[in-house]
Amino acid sequence: MNIVNFTPVTATLGGILIGFAVVVFFLFNGRLVGISGIAANALTNKDNKFDNILFLLGLVIGPILYSLFANNEIKITISNSFILLIIAGLLVGIGTRISGGCTSGHGISGCGRFSLRSIVATVTFMIVGILTVLVKSFI
Repeated sequence: MNIVNFTPVTATLGGILIGFAVVVFFLFNGRLVGISGIAANALTNKDNKFDNILFLLGLVIGPILYSLFANNEIKITISNSFILLIIAGLLVGIGTRISGGCTSGHGISGCGRFSLRSIVATVTFMIVGILTVLVKSFI
């Protein structure tokens, strides 16, 4: 099986687009981008509710538009175990509360601001992710 994951042009363009979205969101809302915070604020906060919902809709609509115009099917495999998905969602929610943000908030906005807390959080979840993949490859 020969899978090529080295895509510097598209990765760079994607990074520039994400960085641009973070700057635009900050300029218009005065807040940093973090998906868990935006989702929580969309449900609980009346300020910037419309902007938060638009941002979340963009996360859903973006891949759909990409697959339509790029003639590429986006293949996603999700567990069919409803219980497992609920447990995973709860663990992610608890983890974002404990760490004071999610991977996007720490990894994109926090590291971009050179926040020590965000750098430590990003290094931690990257190491755990790598170890998880390694452990799973041995099972």
